[in-house]
Amino acid sequence: MRQKSLIYIQLFIFTFLVVYVAVNELMSHNEPTTQTIKVMSNYDLPSIEIPDQVSFAGEWVPLNDPDVRERLDRELHVNTFWHSNTIFLLKRGNRWLPKIAEVLRENDIPEDFKYLPLIESDLQNKVSPRQAVGFWQLLSGTAKDYGLEVNSQVDERYDPIKSTKAACGYLNQAYTKFQSWSNAAASYNIGMRGLTNRLEKQRVESYYDLLLNEETSRYVFRIIAIKMIFENPRKYGFDLSQDQLYHTEELKKIKVDRSIDNLRDFAFEQGINYKILKRYNPWLRKNELTVRRGKEYYIAIPK
Repeated sequence: MRQKSLIYIQLFIFTFLVVYVAVNELMSHNEPTTQTIKVMSNYDLPSIEIPDQVSFAGEWVPLNDPDVRERLDRELHVNTFWHSNTIFLLKRGNRWLPKIAEVLRENDIPEDFKYLPLIESDLQNKVSPRQAVGFWQLLSGTAKDYGLEVNSQVDERYDPIKSTKAACGYLNQAYTKFQSWSNAAASYNIGMRGLTNRLEKQRVESYYDLLLNEETSRYVFRIIAIKMIFENPRKYGFDLSQDQLYHTEELKKIKVDRSIDNLRDFAFEQGINYKILKRYNPWLRKNELTVRRGKEYYIAIPK
């Protein structure tokens, strides 16, 4: 029995020595080299300072209020150091923001609102848990109220340009009600009725003076932070070349005034496949398209 105990002790000591040697060997290989330490020490994080004046949609942000200043500071830091997300916003923005800005101008909406769909959807055709859809995250009822077609086969909330026009309808109505673009932007998140109720209960007139839920209290500041980064990306540590950005693709539109029984076959007839058809026409929700008498659609395909 005593001999067995000695054997166990010897085995334990031997195992401990083997593990100790192995760990030391591994650690010696993983120690940072002088070159690695030099690279790490030379990595400069952007120093973020809030300017003395910041505007949104032609309205000054009241940065003399410490709460307002700190809320903007937070969103600037979040979006500056959330590199992967902001990089892809910059990439997609190069493709879509000029088109969105053009629609905004045509509808008398300040150009700063082109940044709103970036925080709503990252310029992707997302579907929220509440079933808000597309770049502008429109609910079905709201989309229909502002002229979009939404049914089982066609959902124009997935069309970035048509949904921008619908969002313009909402924003113009909100501005008419609040006489403030900042309030109109906040209402896009909380609704016109929701914002009105809070303004009345707290007896203030400005979004910046409201005590709100976490999401809405950050909402307009997120738009402003993204605007500041897009206007000067290098200042915030983003240095992308034109080759790294996403660009507008050359497309042509085919008028369709008759029903299509099979969109896959229709795609083949155009010299493309179903995946490419859906890439440029995400508003087509089924594999068929019913066209009522007097109705016509335009389907985009590569030139």
